[in-house]
Amino acid sequence: MGAIIYWGIIRTAILLPFLWLVLDFIDYRFWWAIVSISIYAIIIHPAVIQYNIFKEKNEKIITNTLCSSCKHFDETAILCLKLDEHPTEEKIPCEGSAWEPK
Repeated sequence: MGAIIYWGIIRTAILLPFLWLVLDFIDYRFWWAIVSISIYAIIIHPAVIQYNIFKEKNEKIITNTLCSSCKHFDETAILCLKLDEHPTEEKIPCEGSAWEPK
């Protein structure tokens, strides 16, 4: 999940100065449309695609592991908050000893 945010920030840091420089070459009334389309196409759309891939990749962990029913499990980051480790389908960070119901 952090990679999605990281690359969104990188894309923003590259796109905004570029759009600011392009302002001198494009008529102002078209500039806002170009900015809107660019922000969607370069920042928002790739982030949504990456998020959908992330959810699809981790769907089995969210639904089929013991961790998913524990109060220490964070679904948004696929993380055990108590031990600060990422569970997988094969490995549960606490081996079930620190499991507490939600």
